[in-house]
Amino acid sequence: MLQPSDRAPGLLLGEGVEVPDDAQLGAYVVVHDGTVLGAGCTLQDHAVVGKPLALGPRSTASREQPAPATIGAGATVAAGAIVNVGAEIGERAVVGDQAHVRERTRIGTGAVVGRGSQVDNDVSVGAGCRIQSGCYVTANSVLEDEVFLGPGVFTYNDNTMGRHAPDYRIVGPTIRRAARIGGGARILPGIEIGEEAFVATGAVVTRDVPARALVMGVPARKVGDVGDQELIERWA
Repeated sequence: MLQPSDRAPGLLLGEGVEVPDDAQLGAYVVVHDGTVLGAGCTLQDHAVVGKPLALGPRSTASREQPAPATIGAGATVAAGAIVNVGAEIGERAVVGDQAHVRERTRIGTGAVVGRGSQVDNDVSVGAGCRIQSGCYVTANSVLEDEVFLGPGVFTYNDNTMGRHAPDYRIVGPTIRRAARIGGGARILPGIEIGEEAFVATGAVVTRDVPARALVMGVPARKVGDVGDQELIERWA
């Protein structure tokens, strides 16, 4: 049950929610039952945290009630962003304006989810990842630490577009540590992008990409390798 609070204009708090003294709250924030807020977190105007599940009648996502949402110390949920029940936002992570993080998804320490991006259910986003504006990270995907997704990157998890047997395995891509995906790229279901690989802008990735490979085109093909001077250790 949501109750108004005088801590901030229009603030609504669910049962069991405790707001740290040093939390920064905007106007018309909604925090649902049981949500855990870390020290020094920021919830900007119209942020919604711990939003209950809302699944379509044909959705294959789990209907089991997830654990409460968790917002780590120093994390930010920006204006108009939505974090579902069961999501975990790591310390110092940022969920950008109007972004959406769904249930059972973890956003790692210091990661950034850009404006208007969608991170679907059951996704693992590693520490230091940078997901730019307007991206879609499909359910059952894995992004290891320090992955970069350029603006408008889309990933997919179902080659049948919903017309499959009940035992069909829906699985998104696995993007290994420090791989970089250029803006507008499309990554098909079950693809693995290797560590420190580079996928060029607009590429359509239909097969696995080896570590440190440079791929481009439609469909994406290897055209080179990532040099030592580009490895993340040189730019950390």
